[in-house]
Amino acid sequence: MNAAILANIPTGELIWLFLAILTAGIVTGLLAGVFGIGGGAVIVPVLFELFRLAEVPDSVRMQLCIGTSLAIIVPTTLRSYFAHKARGAVLPQVIGLWTIPAMLGVALGAATAAFAPAATLKIAFGVIASFIAAKLLFGKGWTLGAALPSGGVMRFYGFLVGLASSLMGVSGGSLATMVLTLYGTPIHNAVATSAGVGIPITIAGTIGYIAAGLRHQALLPPLSIGFVSLLGAAVIAPVSTLVAPLGARIAHALPRRCLEISFGLFLLLAAARFVASVLSFG
Repeated sequence: MNAAILANIPTGELIWLFLAILTAGIVTGLLAGVFGIGGGAVIVPVLFELFRLAEVPDSVRMQLCIGTSLAIIVPTTLRSYFAHKARGAVLPQVIGLWTIPAMLGVALGAATAAFAPAATLKIAFGVIASFIAAKLLFGKGWTLGAALPSGGVMRFYGFLVGLASSLMGVSGGSLATMVLTLYGTPIHNAVATSAGVGIPITIAGTIGYIAAGLRHQALLPPLSIGFVSLLGAAVIAPVSTLVAPLGARIAHALPRRCLEISFGLFLLLAAARFVASVLSFG
């Protein structure tokens, strides 16, 4: 995105865009702490509109959103993890089982981004977001077991979390938290552990999307390295990183149901937006 493109965007749209990005940064930080997630589910839809206004071609727009989202939430996820670790809530055995399989899933997702049509990633975001939303809105009481399964099954879950995260542009916190709570893990332990799992996912995902986007560099806006926009990261990352510890404090102090419902409804709206963009090819 360069100055000439920005000059062609009406002032009113620029103001609303700035407010949307600022709000996304704040909400991202809060979500990182409250739910143990990086906030990519918020960032990706906002970036999608930002890059639409910047006239980024649709063939690479979704990939740029996802790669930039992963880069943005690296520091947010780190701060969220250390804030939760200080409270002694992290389950290190889960992080040990999930780290390598999750990174393999991330690698497959980044390879998909390099060669698959943009519609594939939009549909993946919509399907995964809808599934998470269903769990948030209607999943109270859902269970798969009273204790976490064996190492082989857990590693498979780690791979799925990494793959889905890479396709959606998230740290995997919401997915990891969902899996852990379905097996009876206390919510605060699940949130804290999910933040830890998100660290290798976001770092590996950022590197993977940079590599995947190099072959498309001619289609990408200025200040982009592969499928990562340095400008987008520079705007959102500082705000979200500052706010993340506040979200962690909220997670340990307030009821979560209203937040779960709000986040679930947001995910459904975001999923609908991407499905609509596939149907309209824009």
